[in-house]
Amino acid sequence: MTGLVIRLAPRERVLLNGAVIENGDRRASLSIRTPNANVLRLRDAIHPEQANTPVKRTCYLAQLVLAGDSTPEDLQTPVLKAIEQLSQVFSDRDSRAILKTASESVIARDYYQTLKALRLLLPREARLFAAGRV
Repeated sequence: MTGLVIRLAPRERVLLNGAVIENGDRRASLSIRTPNANVLRLRDAIHPEQANTPVKRTCYLAQLVLAGDSTPEDLQTPVLKAIEQLSQVFSDRDSRAILKTASESVIARDYYQTLKALRLLLPREARLFAAGRV
């Protein structure tokens, strides 16, 4: 694995294996070489009170692992069940591919990729709610 590269804006914060790291005054890139490091951009973090939709709740579960508040073993089954429930609503081909990626990432214990995939469903979910279909 070549690692994960994160580009940070000035003063942007990231949670890396439980430690909050804040960038300086200039844009910067971090290259994370440690496999399976838990990384979460704090600007993307979902707060508990914001986890008020099915996709956001599923994202929040994946985020708990990245934040170090839960273990992959504890949340693997709940996240997979939540993804299965999402597949009942998101039945189009693109959404199914996203959910498949998310499921495979959970099984591989790669919760960064799980969260990254699930976040792609947020705009779709918002459109469904706006149209009154959910």
